[in-house]
Amino acid sequence: MAKEYPIIDEKISAWITRQKMFFVSTAPLSAEGKVNCSPKGMDTFRILDEKTVAYLDLTGSGVETIAHLKENGRIVVMLCAFEGPPKIIRFHGKGEVLEVGTEDFEELLPQFDHLPGARSIIRIHVERISDSCGYSVPLYSFEGERDVLTKWAEKKGEDGVAQYQKEKNTQSLDGLPGVSGSPSDPG
Repeated sequence: MAKEYPIIDEKISAWITRQKMFFVSTAPLSAEGKVNCSPKGMDTFRILDEKTVAYLDLTGSGVETIAHLKENGRIVVMLCAFEGPPKIIRFHGKGEVLEVGTEDFEELLPQFDHLPGARSIIRIHVERISDSCGYSVPLYSFEGERDVLTKWAEKKGEDGVAQYQKEKNTQSLDGLPGVSGSPSDPG
């Protein structure tokens, strides 16, 4: 049976650290806008305190999460157990985009491993913490992290990633503003 929790306690925190993947969903305010769901990995998720989580956002082909958060802040993060007992945990909340070069980004960056191509940190002020059974989530064995994105960013270099963001990350599919600054390699 689904349960709500008042805080991210030690038991939830321990479970989260064992998960290798999470999903982020956002939506624009427009009913005609496109809902977005993005899979994330590479040990980029952090618990900041009992009601705040964050993840290191890497440059990708789209910028929907950033654009939606800048417009309305609504976000849900979902983690599923693909190994061990079935379980799903969701964090509903208000997200904010901390872009490379901002004071808040620089303050939180030491909590993450260096990954080339970072464009922001997404910080979420959690309003609802809940679990559900996950009985139908399949079992998978973790083989390892993919290195394709980091190799891509390393090959492009700081200037190449910045150019890519100018070309591909300045607005969402629905035309909402995306990445605004000129990124630099936060390493």
